[in-house]
Amino acid sequence: MKIRLKDCACAPAQHVAVLSEEPSTPLSFGNAPTSGPISVAPTSSKVFEDAVRGAGGSVVPLSDATRGLIWLSYREPHELGAVLASHPGISWVQLPFAGVDAFVDVIANDAGRSTVFTSAKGCYAQPVAEHALGLTLAVLRYLPRRARAISWDSEPLGISLYGKNVTIIGAGGIARELIRLLAPFGVNIFVVRRTASPVPGAARTVSVEHLDDVLPQTDVLILAAALTSSTHTLIGARELGLMKATAGLVNISRGALVDSEALAEAVVAGRLTGAAVDVTDPEPLPDGHVFWTTPNMLVTPHMADTPEMIAPLLAVRIGENVKAFLAGTAFVGFVDKNVGY
Repeated sequence: MKIRLKDCACAPAQHVAVLSEEPSTPLSFGNAPTSGPISVAPTSSKVFEDAVRGAGGSVVPLSDATRGLIWLSYREPHELGAVLASHPGISWVQLPFAGVDAFVDVIANDAGRSTVFTSAKGCYAQPVAEHALGLTLAVLRYLPRRARAISWDSEPLGISLYGKNVTIIGAGGIARELIRLLAPFGVNIFVVRRTASPVPGAARTVSVEHLDDVLPQTDVLILAAALTSSTHTLIGARELGLMKATAGLVNISRGALVDSEALAEAVVAGRLTGAAVDVTDPEPLPDGHVFWTTPNMLVTPHMADTPEMIAPLLAVRIGENVKAFLAGTAFVGFVDKNVGY
């Protein structure tokens, strides 16, 4: 998608970014990108051009003089690849979203160059975590079923979140904000991540190799991890089979982390209480897809954050990274080309 804020004024930020520990930036090793004029593409945006200028940067049309690039499109990532190929002087690219899976080939093809890529990781953690909490409560309280009812449904269905075991896959800003939002419910939080390094607020942190150890204890599984080759269909029929029949699943990361067919089958068969997803595979979810009619399943159309929420947060990130670009200091949201996010 493109961030369609060309004609929008940027309201004061309602949210703040939530960051996890950052990977080492290449600046630590003495190969900072070459600073210079910055372009906003593939379409211009006053909101983000103002963010560049406000941080001391110079905004220019895309040309051979461009050294920094603010890229606002998520569609057709090959366009970005073509721009980088035809403008070898670009040394820093700011991407628009936290997930960079759409750009994995562009980033991989750039491996021979020292271009620095930064993302919006952590920028949208608060609104997305808020949405995840809403989806969690909806599943446990059978709201999809209640919303579809056309007559009084007196079957006493509902599960309280208080004191339950919540497993979060991912340890980025969304996971950390979600841990904070869940605190009043007195839940036990298990975090599954690439390494077993402890996450503040989690009762237990395990590496992804030990996912099977926590799934049988899980009452709510929330997916908040980046989509990479190692997380693709991380949750399939086997993993769902390890979970309680009373458990629910929430996905606010990328649809391809979950085997869609296996998830629908598990909910229909009563092997899960229900599921709520803001992301799907494929996306957009086509008319007639089983998710639309699966009982106690809720689909929201990738709207955990809206352009109005995104704009001020991305503007702040752009400003931070323009300052880093010009001063040769550490970037925020640095993309580690080796791990893919």
